[in-house]
This record gives sequence, structure tokens and C-alpha cells, in this order.
Amino acid sequence: MPNSDCPVCRTADIVCGKWTLLIIRDLADGRARFCELERSLGGISPRTLSLRLRALEEEGIVHRRTYPEVPPRVEYALTEKGRALVPIIESMRAYGTEWLGAAGTCTEPPEIELAVA
Repeated sequence: MPNSDCPVCRTADIVCGKWTLLIIRDLADGRARFCELERSLGGISPRTLSLRLRALEEEGIVHRRTYPEVPPRVEYALTEKGRALVPIIESMRAYGTEWLGAAGTCTEPPEIELAVA
């Protein structure tokens, strides 16, 4: 195991899981429901999203709020600890723009339906 006292190693253990940084990116804008996150993260399976959200909740990065409605409504939001990771996301955005020529918006382009003639 890498040096467990190294702050970089400890942070990497949390944020380097596939999809994790993208979940944090999406929650940086505010609360989101499971289906909204799933839609934004095109390609993630519901099981993987659920596991990542649960792991982030256990780390104290994401807060899960359930509303007593029928059907139940669940929203996810970053905690203070989670919001402290947003500058990492912003630095990655700046690096990607400046050094990798990635000037996109970080969201999936809308699907275009083609008319069948």
C-alpha cells in the first residue's frame, strides 16, 4: 500500500475512482437527483452510480437527503468536505483547456433525432 500518511495518496484514494470526479463536478452546481446524475453521466450504470454515491457518502463528501413523499424523492449534494474538492475540478478544467485543447462544456451533447423519410 502506498504511504497512507501522504496527503496526495489519501486524496487520490477517494477521488481517483472511475466516475467520482465527474459526480463531484455535477454536484458542484447544487443538488441533483439520481436520475439527473445518471443522465448527465452518460454511460454509467445505475449500480455503479449507486456504489459511487454510497462511497462518497461514507467519506462525508456527499449528503443524501430523502424526502417523505410518494414516490420517495432523493437528492444528493456536496458537503463542506465535498465542496473543498471543487477547486481540483476547476484546476482540471483549466488544464484541459490550456494544455489539451479541450474547450467543451463538460456536458454530453444533446442527442439529435434523425427524421426518417
